[in-house]
Formats: sequence, C-alpha cells, structure tokens
Amino acid sequence: MSYSRIALAGLGATVVYFVVGFVLFALSPLADEYRRFPAVYRTPESMKGVAAVGMAGMLLSMLALAALYALTYHVGAPISQGVRFGVLVGIFALGSFVLHNYVNLNISLRLTVGQGIAYLIQWIIAGVMIALIYRPRLP
Repeated sequence: MSYSRIALAGLGATVVYFVVGFVLFALSPLADEYRRFPAVYRTPESMKGVAAVGMAGMLLSMLALAALYALTYHVGAPISQGVRFGVLVGIFALGSFVLHNYVNLNISLRLTVGQGIAYLIQWIIAGVMIALIYRPRLP
C-alpha cells in the first residue's frame, strides 16, 4: 500500500467529484428541484460560508475511499476496477444517504431519484479516478 498514491488518488477523486457534481447538480434540472425546498437546502449564496467544511469533508472521505481501494484485490484494467468500486460506493451512498434522506427530509420523490442517479454517476467517475491514479505497481 502506497500512502503517496492514496493521497494523490484521494485528491484527484475530490477534484473530479466536485467538477462532476457541479455539472450534475448546478447545471441540470436538479438545481431547480433543490430550489423547491428552501427550508431544507441552503441557497448557493449561503453555501459559500460553509463550502470549505464540505470540501474538507469530501477530501477526508476520498482519502478513506482511496485507502479502501488500495486494500482491495485488483484484477483487470484500472477503468473496469474503478467502475466496479464506484458502483459499490454508489450503492452504499444510495442506501445510506439518498434513500435515508428521502425518509428524514421533506423532499420529493423526483429529487430523490435525481439524486440517486447523479450520485451514482458521480461515485462511478470518482472510483475510476481513484483506480487510474492508484495503480498497483507492476511486478
């Protein structure tokens, strides 16, 4: 296990997570769906004051995921391994975050489905980035 490759993979995954997230959440119809629930979600303007906390939290999470990826058995091309890893993380996020929020927050089924699709895409791409950066060393 290489800690420097874990750090680079975590950093790379964090960057791609935010870029893809911006496209999927801010530049898509999901942005309008979020605005329907102002009592639940912060406005883009009010997020600016706490954005650093979210960025730090995602970096911490991506470092943990990169370490988990490093501990798994890798057979095959990094892209296919990253897709597999990303799908598993996406499924975990779907159950532990998206569906859980649907139960706890007063949000629409449409927003929940949109989040589920968007987060799955986001986690798959982050998984691929982790796999591409954290390549096991060749013997």
